[in-house]
Amino acid sequence: MSSLDRSPSFTLRQLTAFVAVAETGTISAAAERMLVSQSAVSLAINDLEKALGAQLCVRRRAHGVQLTPTGEAMLVRARLLLQQAAEMQAESANSSGELTGPLSLGCYPTVGPTILPPLLARFTERHPGVTIRFREAMADELAHKLDSGELDAAIVYDLELPSSWQSTTLLTRHPALVVARDHPLADSPGPVTLKDLANEPMVLFDTNPSANHAMQVCAAAGFTPRIGYRSANFETVRAFVGWGLGWTIMLQQPQVNTTYGGLEVLSRPIDDPVLEPVRLLIAWKQDVMLSRVTREFIRFVVHATEEPIP
Repeated sequence: MSSLDRSPSFTLRQLTAFVAVAETGTISAAAERMLVSQSAVSLAINDLEKALGAQLCVRRRAHGVQLTPTGEAMLVRARLLLQQAAEMQAESANSSGELTGPLSLGCYPTVGPTILPPLLARFTERHPGVTIRFREAMADELAHKLDSGELDAAIVYDLELPSSWQSTTLLTRHPALVVARDHPLADSPGPVTLKDLANEPMVLFDTNPSANHAMQVCAAAGFTPRIGYRSANFETVRAFVGWGLGWTIMLQQPQVNTTYGGLEVLSRPIDDPVLEPVRLLIAWKQDVMLSRVTREFIRFVVHATEEPIP
């Protein structure tokens, strides 16, 4: 008998319990999520471990549940199986062929308030049966969640990306200088020379890979910036610049030039031929079978960004 003729000795319900425990960290929280008793969750985990012949979790009294290395590996596959099962059920119940199902999407904080909203608005208007769960996070957290299967895809810059990801380009962005309205370079008729700012304080957008990229841009221009202030908040950096506390470098700017406080900040191109544009990508883990919803979303955003996004 071939392996394809044998039914698995575990159930989707057991996989659901395992994923719930892994994501919530405790048996009690998983039981609350699944609306079942704690003993039912524990039994499901025990039966799953027996079926697989491996320990997936270590129960630690008063410290929740810790996945074993085998459990960490199985979690990715369990999420994929549950995703495929949900997609199969949704497609069989939907005789009209309408696109339905969940999509877990991540992005950088600078992309969240600028590029992503019009994409999501247009996609959900076209496919109202799709439910999108959105996560805005820094590079390290996005990488962890994409690799673990918590995210289906992420919109990120082509900076320090893991080799295990596959991606396609949406847009290209050139790093730009951002200064206050009353800065001497605000009304520059053309690109500015970044090194002219070497003696002025910089307000660093202190998240990676953005911070590393900004420092590389300055190094390529021939100087090390004098960092006066740091912030991991996109709008805080713009506010500091608006108050004349320094200048900054950004890849992404809102359509409006005003800060929360109503101060005007202006973006100016940089006159440094060594600078390379940075690609904005939609990325996914290359060894994962994408759901139909994820595949359609990728196709949609690639086509949508061929035209300017308001």
